[in-house]
Amino acid sequence: MAQDPVTGGRRFLVVHAHPLADSLAAALRDAAIDGIVTAGHEADLVDLYADGFDPCLSGRERAVFAKPDYEPPPEIAGYCGRLASADGLVLVFPQWWFGMPAILKGFIDRVFVPGLAFAVDPGTRALEPRLARLRSCHVVTTTNSSWRITELYMRNPVRRQIRNGIVGICGERVTFRMLSMYGLDRATREQCEGFITKVRREFSGL
Repeated sequence: MAQDPVTGGRRFLVVHAHPLADSLAAALRDAAIDGIVTAGHEADLVDLYADGFDPCLSGRERAVFAKPDYEPPPEIAGYCGRLASADGLVLVFPQWWFGMPAILKGFIDRVFVPGLAFAVDPGTRALEPRLARLRSCHVVTTTNSSWRITELYMRNPVRRQIRNGIVGICGERVTFRMLSMYGLDRATREQCEGFITKVRREFSGL
């Protein structure tokens, strides 16, 4: 994994998706960032709700999406540059209806674009990875559902989508870690604080 020439550490893009500033997700975001910085790395925070990020892929964007000379619109270009320069990706969000929040899905739709995140082989139409710098992906998430429902009944669609359908296509040799808290609506304060500590410890050891 490349090192930042200024800090000597790695650059982690932390993407946070929750509308409430006092949410557990916000505390988990802060714990992840604290751990990253403690470990001597750089944390680049994208707070989607605070940014007012528009998750809608416009018709104009979609019409030129697959063209060889595709250029993301100006309001997206900065996010694309931050993704391209990231050694690690950290996604922090709650699971709603066994999926990621719409604003985060829209971020992926609009920022993980052809030419940056992947390319399409003109002959076979196969997708080829383009995030050459990316070496790790962490997902930090919570769900009201139990482990049994999430893992056995639903087969954890969030993990499969991100690990196999996004990171697995756009990156090569990317390590994947998912930290999940189940049964959030029945959790005690002590259990929440314990999960926050677990997340901080995970990133402090990077």
